[in-house]
Amino acid sequence: MQLRDLPSVDELARSVGDPLAVDAARLVLARAREEIAAGADPGDLESRVRAELAAVRAPRLRRVLNATGVIVHTNLGRAPLAEAALERVMEIGRGYSNLEYSLEDGARGSRQDHVADILRRLTGAEAALVVNNNAAAVLLALAALAEGREVLVSRGELIEIGDGFRIPEVLARSGARLVEVGTTNRTRAADYERAIGPETALLLRVHQSNFRVVGFTESARLDELAHIAGAVGLPLVDDLGSGVLVELPGEPSAKESLAAGAHLVCFSGDKLLGGPQAGIVVGRADLVDKLRRHPLQRALRADKLTLAALEGTLALYLDPPERIPVLRMLDEDAAIVRARAERLAGLVGGAVEETVARVGGGALPLAELPSFACAVEEQLAGPLRLGEPPVVGVVRDGRCLLDCRTLGEHEIDEVGAAVAAARARQ
Repeated sequence: MQLRDLPSVDELARSVGDPLAVDAARLVLARAREEIAAGADPGDLESRVRAELAAVRAPRLRRVLNATGVIVHTNLGRAPLAEAALERVMEIGRGYSNLEYSLEDGARGSRQDHVADILRRLTGAEAALVVNNNAAAVLLALAALAEGREVLVSRGELIEIGDGFRIPEVLARSGARLVEVGTTNRTRAADYERAIGPETALLLRVHQSNFRVVGFTESARLDELAHIAGAVGLPLVDDLGSGVLVELPGEPSAKESLAAGAHLVCFSGDKLLGGPQAGIVVGRADLVDKLRRHPLQRALRADKLTLAALEGTLALYLDPPERIPVLRMLDEDAAIVRARAERLAGLVGGAVEETVARVGGGALPLAELPSFACAVEEQLAGPLRLGEPPVVGVVRDGRCLLDCRTLGEHEIDEVGAAVAAARARQ
């Protein structure tokens, strides 16, 4: 084909008959000119326009099958929602709702009221507030309670978590001033006591999230900090990071934190809680009210779909919460995981390999969960990621491991079909 043989943009677009065809035709013809200049044949232009249109309309945010063995995988959307939570999202999202309307009074209401009662019941708090993530919860708490004043934090808790989120920078953005106490590995209650001054606004404890300091270490207990804060009339804010609502060894719960004397507790909704992305603040009513009335609260508040998913998730905690996917995966017997791996291996001709799964999401970084994976050829890792649906595994020792702790029973056939399709494309 020569340049003179190329159709016009209008001619090519008309041959496809799509409202977006003009832009797609321009793009295809520009590439065709480059290919002809390089001595290549651009091929069927109409087919290329149709492919371009299909790519434009294809969703970028896609469902992925998690075969990594990391349960709360930040890059893969963290916690999968329970069916009950999805049903609430569908119900609220398909029409209007009483998001900020009191059906009893026929007047304006508050979006914060919908989950406050159940959060109080589950944590023992006086009041609760929900914003769009835990970083926002911490920022709001510091801005509302400590702007222009000092916040005491242990040097060993000045952490950075995913995507460059650093506690010192959050403190600075809130308008509060950081006062470091103790050392990286050893901070005692007396260090806080000595640092308190006339400009001190609050004491902040930050859960170490995705790392641990081991060896020659010491840290102040939460009840010790609560005693110090209470003696001088200062709030104690406990940032749990992930946060749980059930008993999980090694991971503090909001209920335990409040019982130990924390005045405000902040934690995430989409990690070990197993719900949507949200930042949850529970604690003393007067402090929560200060956060609620702060101007930042409007900018950081959660939307109706988040609140619907969170309410649907929290409701499952009123009964044994095994219907929450994250908790099911954490607690599932290794023999059941192995049976899934054996079934997948039988479908794809793979090998079952014993492996270790992780909690993820900054929670329990040292915890190892016994797991089993189906091992297939290493070269399938890329095609599996590019398939439909995408399957994300782990490449290790020359093989692609498909960890079955993070794959549900209903997903095994899908993964088997994805492996067969990936091999066919090789």
